[in-house]
Amino acid sequence: MRARALGLVAYEPTWRAMQAYSAARGADAEDQLWLVQHPRVFTLGIAGRREHVLAPRDIPVVATDRGGQVTYHGPGQAVVYTLLDLRRLGIGARELVRRLEEGAIAMLGDYGVAGVRRKGMPGVYVGEAKIAAIGLRIARGCSFHGLAFNVAMDLEPFERINPCGYKGLAVTQLVDLGGPSQLADVETVLADEFCRQFGFVAAPAAPLIPELPARAAV
Repeated sequence: MRARALGLVAYEPTWRAMQAYSAARGADAEDQLWLVQHPRVFTLGIAGRREHVLAPRDIPVVATDRGGQVTYHGPGQAVVYTLLDLRRLGIGARELVRRLEEGAIAMLGDYGVAGVRRKGMPGVYVGEAKIAAIGLRIARGCSFHGLAFNVAMDLEPFERINPCGYKGLAVTQLVDLGGPSQLADVETVLADEFCRQFGFVAAPAAPLIPELPARAAV
């Protein structure tokens, strides 16, 4: 599976590129992982409620087409977009979420951190605090969007929202749990773990969409 490290790229052009790739792909199109980080942005899922965005102030809010409520993206967060043909893999949305969670839990284990699931609350947690959020879109049997994993970032913006629609939900990040602070190191391990979940080997590739811009202010 192609693993494309795109670096720091603006959220909305990346989302539009995922839509375009998914709409154009045929039965033989390759599955891909896009590894990115975004400038500061709140994203609101397709059924998201604006009242969960408490005080965005200087951070833009983008209404998007993934599932879930509101979350925050910013520098120091590893975002893995999963562009997969689920029909070809023979799995559905629930199994996709389970495998993404399992990959993140396995990665945490590599750093000596115990990650867990919480019933009815997709994502990965360490104790009561969320470290990874999952939001997906499935169209014509193919998925896009994916998982956002907190590595070494400013967590303050999470205080401006009800993360994933839960008032007072605590969030945490890998660096505060004794893990590495370098995003590239974490991206490599996450890509390997996710590929293992789907029976692939990660094949690093040049960026598919080098024209994606990063916002000037991060």
